[in-house]
Amino acid sequence: MDDNKWVSSIRIFITGGTFDKEYNELTGQLYFQDSHLPEMLKLGRANLPLEVRTLMMIDSLQMTAADRALIIRQCVAAPEDRIVITHGTDTMTETASELAAAGLAGKTIVLTGAMVPYKFGSSDGLFNLGSALAFAQTLPAGVYVAMNGRYFPANRVRKNRQTGMFEAVG
Repeated sequence: MDDNKWVSSIRIFITGGTFDKEYNELTGQLYFQDSHLPEMLKLGRANLPLEVRTLMMIDSLQMTAADRALIIRQCVAAPEDRIVITHGTDTMTETASELAAAGLAGKTIVLTGAMVPYKFGSSDGLFNLGSALAFAQTLPAGVYVAMNGRYFPANRVRKNRQTGMFEAVG
């Protein structure tokens, strides 16, 4: 018997952000190489039907209107109605708001990220990814941000730069 037959496939879009940054010990620079998502899914023993696609590997502060338009187009085109997007935390709420405004009826979209790069070992990324996958399966259609074990509707969340946490607004 297939234990996952009731779980529809979840699409994961990778966009980069702190989630996927590497650290160069010689120069002290953070940079992108390959996504850590496959390793994270394996470590977390994710047993879900997943479709993963890398859209970009950039810091969210470098994300342009064209990049956000690409994310929206990919969400519209995805056959799955459950989507998780890994995203940098600095502009995650902006992308979430634009997705919400795009009117993606019938789809549950959850954006998540990390405050500390996954490769640092003390990252919140693995926990946030697991939470986002759970929220994507259980929340009704809409756009959400999932960080630190909580979820927030797209237009009612902000990043508190003093605490390093996401919080509800409005």
